[in-house]
Amino acid sequence: MRITLVTVGKIKERYLKDAIAEYSKRLGKYCKLEIIEVADEKTPENASATVEDMIRQKEGERILKYIKEDAYVVALAIDGQMLSSEKLAEKIKLLGIQGTSHIAFIIGGSIGLSQEVLSRAHYQLSFSKMTFPHQLMRVILLEQVYRSYRIITGEPYHK
Repeated sequence: MRITLVTVGKIKERYLKDAIAEYSKRLGKYCKLEIIEVADEKTPENASATVEDMIRQKEGERILKYIKEDAYVVALAIDGQMLSSEKLAEKIKLLGIQGTSHIAFIIGGSIGLSQEVLSRAHYQLSFSKMTFPHQLMRVILLEQVYRSYRIITGEPYHK
């Protein structure tokens, strides 16, 4: 299985880079992982809804350039469906059984994803109704994908 993360913005913090590197290494046993970073747009303080829409649009165009036709696209969205770790593992396993060989997870920038990206997604996944920094979501997502593969293979994982 190929797993692609398409994310907005660069990671600057060393501790997040280290965590991403660790989970990327662990995932190498289970899948081929690719992380693609697209440039983020600066969001001015007190930006209007129109300006925020323009920013999401620009970031969305960058994201969509990296979405392959064969990819099953999962957009991380606060209004998406929440799953337990076991249900996410079940979803990944079922996609593989059904012949999907490529899953692309999309993490938007600080103001979310454009409607075009959300429309391209086959599934919208929410980790919480809370807001998390999009940089931290990379670590959380990678950990959950790693946990999913541990569950799928029947290996122990922390409950």
